[in-house]
Amino acid sequence: MEIEFIIFISMIGIFLLFNILLKLPVSLSMVAGAIVGALIGGEGIPLRHLFEGTFVYIDTILIISTAMIFMMVIQESGLLEALTSSIVRKFYKSPIVMLILLMFIIMFPGMITGSSTVAVLSAGAIVAPILIMMGIPNPKTGAIIAIGAIMGMAAPPVNIPAMLIAGGVDMPYIGFEGPLLFLTVPCAIFTVLFLGLKDSKKVDFENIKGKLNYETYNEYGLKLYLPLIVLVVLMIITRAMPTVVPNLGMPLIFLISSAVGIFTGKKFNLKNTLVESMKTTIPVLGKLMGVGMFIQIMTLTGVRGFIVNNALNLNLAMLYIAIIVILPAFGAVSSYGGASVLGVPFLLALLSGNQIVTAATLSFIASLGDLMPPTALAGNYSAQIVNEKYSEVLKFAAIPFFVCLGFALLCLLTSNKLGFLIF
Repeated sequence: MEIEFIIFISMIGIFLLFNILLKLPVSLSMVAGAIVGALIGGEGIPLRHLFEGTFVYIDTILIISTAMIFMMVIQESGLLEALTSSIVRKFYKSPIVMLILLMFIIMFPGMITGSSTVAVLSAGAIVAPILIMMGIPNPKTGAIIAIGAIMGMAAPPVNIPAMLIAGGVDMPYIGFEGPLLFLTVPCAIFTVLFLGLKDSKKVDFENIKGKLNYETYNEYGLKLYLPLIVLVVLMIITRAMPTVVPNLGMPLIFLISSAVGIFTGKKFNLKNTLVESMKTTIPVLGKLMGVGMFIQIMTLTGVRGFIVNNALNLNLAMLYIAIIVILPAFGAVSSYGGASVLGVPFLLALLSGNQIVTAATLSFIASLGDLMPPTALAGNYSAQIVNEKYSEVLKFAAIPFFVCLGFALLCLLTSNKLGFLIF
């Protein structure tokens, strides 16, 4: 048995021991696994590499931090609640349109922050009561929110697994928007219609309008949506006219849009909002730092090269089976970790395909890992919101999960034909 395999198994084993049995956070469990891997590999406790590992994903950390600030600002200003209320008021006679639009609202926080947890706890908590009032059972509502949050996590502009995979092969995170939208939007629409259309009915608007907040929009009007408009405009013009408008970078764009949001809606305590946004974000940032350490030690001890070599030696059929089975299953540890540890070698093994489409698809598959027990971040939080057991939510999420996986496999097999999606 090769030493690299022993080191890898030991690192995974220590991670699971600390996380599942000792109930330590994922970040600290990954640090423990990294240290044990270094010790078994004969490197002692390499402080320099551990320190460097925490900053491997500093760009991603800045994006997530500023995106979370933006998310909290528009939530406190009343934009999210006003948007949901407007959708119900305008489309309550058409359940299909309303379901699709509510799904996009569930996705939105994940699209901005790259976190399915944030999507569930913010938009998911707002949309869940509306879905239940439409006649959709609690477990199905939980499944819709869980899958929707994962689709948001995988959708552009912020897809952390895609960033991790791209960073692992020195590929710029550019051109991913089209492939990621092609993957996530159809799967999101299928999920919400498959799970919700049969049980939904024409909403009794008179019954629910008293439970929705229209006061914020009535008071502030279209001004309330300015932060979102500024965000979209800055993202487009910096890409479409780089010679006229310099590339501001996503962190600065989020901060500018957040600053606009302070003055466009309800008044709120900015200091408390900033503190709360960081409290929410720190667990995600800690995971990224832990993943960075984990990957750094895997590289130092030769484990990463060992995985790459073995992935390259798999025949094509076994490679695709490994991708659709092992990559999402790694989400039981961490979807971010799965993207870094397995996404990079899988991408290198599929060099014959379109690299951007392939990387986007691998990130999509890795994101589905947020439904995998025992961690199952999206699934567990969704179950809590609808007051159901996770096992009940998982039963209804299973078919959409496998449909998404099958669609992703089809995109992998035809990646060269999907190059037109890159813009």
